[in-house]
Amino acid sequence: MDWFDQIYLEINSTEITTAGSAYRLVLSMILGAVVGYERKRKGQNAGVRTFSLISMGATLAMIISIYVPQEYLGLKNGDPGRIAAQVISGIGFLGAGAIIQMKGSVRGLTTAAGIWMVAIIGMAVGLGMYWLSALACALIMFILVQLERFEHMVSRGSESRIIRICTDCILHDIADYRKVLARHRISLHNFFVDYDYERQETRLNLVVLLRDSTDYIALFGEFEKLHPTKSITLANQLSI
Repeated sequence: MDWFDQIYLEINSTEITTAGSAYRLVLSMILGAVVGYERKRKGQNAGVRTFSLISMGATLAMIISIYVPQEYLGLKNGDPGRIAAQVISGIGFLGAGAIIQMKGSVRGLTTAAGIWMVAIIGMAVGLGMYWLSALACALIMFILVQLERFEHMVSRGSESRIIRICTDCILHDIADYRKVLARHRISLHNFFVDYDYERQETRLNLVVLLRDSTDYIALFGEFEKLHPTKSITLANQLSI
């Protein structure tokens, strides 16, 4: 029982010990892996290994931040916050790498936010704030799983899609297309234009919010009558 009490004291000690450091690294690995599993399940590139390494790296940075002034400078003279501050700013590079931008379609914002949050959780574990870290991990899972279901329930019956139109002329205004979308009660979020002056073609990408009841045949038929049209394609944002 004395051995168990000794381990418990080392784990919860404010000073950096071998047993306490090992426990913090293992805990941060588990918490990071939980969030990473959810992200990998959604098809994101950053998964269990990435989130575990980020969380463990932040924990180790905090351990070093505390250990250096503890051993070499004295707790009153050192600044344990310096390395931690660099972790917060440096993790932004990994978050940016998780964001994919494709002609108006942006993916990975939630994963990038998760990477940043997991790094903060790792720092909290490194400081010995175990229960707060576990609570933060549980709240992340609630946001990623339960709030996603709520979002789907609120936006049920509507999907973000891109209508790709290729015309046999150079378009200088899309007011006609806006009117057609308005008649069909379709919301236009954004649009992107690509001109080919040599072929006298315009490739127009309309980012819209469509409902299940949308009559695509009638919609595309009205689009075709506006200008000489070569093709009209309905695609999701990932297929551009």
